[in-house]
Amino acid sequence: MSHTGVEVFDFLLFSIYPVFGILAIELISRLIKAPKWIKLWVQAAVSIGFGVYYWFILPAPQNFPLTALVMFVLAIALIYQGRRAKISPEKSPY
Repeated sequence: MSHTGVEVFDFLLFSIYPVFGILAIELISRLIKAPKWIKLWVQAAVSIGFGVYYWFILPAPQNFPLTALVMFVLAIALIYQGRRAKISPEKSPY
């Protein structure tokens, strides 16, 4: 993947960072017994943060606009699920 200016190992790390962030929020929210909707909205905020970083902050040949779009779509889904969990927590399985 040297044609994009990013080495394979770095690309794998860029792919794993959002997973670690979302899983860390999951772990912390379970430890402190946070409401489901707060957990989901914080995960959405982390997804938006990674999306902004991958698209706008990384320099042009090394940015990941497609990955950023996936992060934004994930954030929308998490916000929607968080809204559902806030309205009726008993119907939210997460």
